[in-house]
Amino acid sequence: MRWRIAPALLILPWFAFVLAASGPARPAAEPSAHFYFVQMSDTHFGTGDHAARTRRVVAAINNLPFAIECVVHTGDITSDDIGDPRTLGVATSVLSGIRVPAHYLPGNHDVRRRALKATLGVYTNAFGPLCGRAEHGGVVFLFLWDEPLRRGFAAEGYDPLAWLESELRAAGGRPAIVLLHSPPVEDFYGDRIRPGWPPENRARFTRIVNAANVKAVIAGHFHRDELHWLGRVPLYVCSAVAGYWGRQGSFRIYAYSDGRLGYRTVYLEPLAKTKEDSATGGSDEEARGTAK
Repeated sequence: MRWRIAPALLILPWFAFVLAASGPARPAAEPSAHFYFVQMSDTHFGTGDHAARTRRVVAAINNLPFAIECVVHTGDITSDDIGDPRTLGVATSVLSGIRVPAHYLPGNHDVRRRALKATLGVYTNAFGPLCGRAEHGGVVFLFLWDEPLRRGFAAEGYDPLAWLESELRAAGGRPAIVLLHSPPVEDFYGDRIRPGWPPENRARFTRIVNAANVKAVIAGHFHRDELHWLGRVPLYVCSAVAGYWGRQGSFRIYAYSDGRLGYRTVYLEPLAKTKEDSATGGSDEEARGTAK
């Protein structure tokens, strides 16, 4: 049997092309991208064995068997003593060993509300502005100090949510990752749910990140690995380098691939105990104290 094609059917491809060309414009497809970056958080220099732990983390990052775009430190660099020259000197010396671009943001133990002017000045002189922007692999990284949002107070001349909205608009639809110290969600420890950010701040932040092409929000502060959702946007919470509550030091390797983010947590191997450690019941992997 010989098939005959009606002349009208031959017009359909041309007609469909006209409709597509005259219809509403579609957003351009995001360029494909694949890269790695590292997060460390809550190093708490100035207490315990945290300087030694962070040295080991920096060495491990520098010896990864693949290239990484950058390292991000999501706050609590120090432990309430950023103004102490010795603590600050050790912190900056150890962190300067990172061999790729490193980005920082302050935690609640770095820039402190009760000593705001002094700690803010020390932090910005040593590590940079309270909010920052970088671009890696075609992805916009936005870093912000969130303590006024968590505690519900105003810092003169500082509006992090207005800054975030402005930066996301400037990104022009490009993929973005937002980084902060304290997760907006509730915390859970001591068998109790603890409040997160004030509801109005959390709601506004959630609206902002969902209105833009934000692929993830990344935070620290909890000293635990957690995953939450802010609308459609995942919230990744990283465990700490510090050893409070007997925890093993760690850092996190993220893999960004075509708009999706996965991660691996890398733990510091415990060091062998010395005879002195055995006598006292401790080791240099067991820092003491509390921090939140």
